[in-house]
Amino acid sequence: MLVMVKVNVAQAKAKLSRYLAAAAGGVTVMIWNRNVPVAELRAIPQQAQKRRPIGLAKGRFRIPRGFFEPLPEDLAQYPVATVW
Repeated sequence: MLVMVKVNVAQAKAKLSRYLAAAAGGVTVMIWNRNVPVAELRAIPQQAQKRRPIGLAKGRFRIPRGFFEPLPEDLAQYPVATVW
């Protein structure tokens, strides 16, 4: 079932929030200027939100052996950058 509402520009400006809510609910709002249709307000189709499966990178990502070892002295002497 197609539901459509016709409003003039002044009504659209005065009650924009109401017409946005209607459009989000599936109603198409036609905006007319001096009995001439100028715009159509309708919801943008949203993609279904799917849960991301756990373990997609299983076996593909490896942490190097020395990752948790302390840094060598020559690298440890550099000052840490601060972000303000």
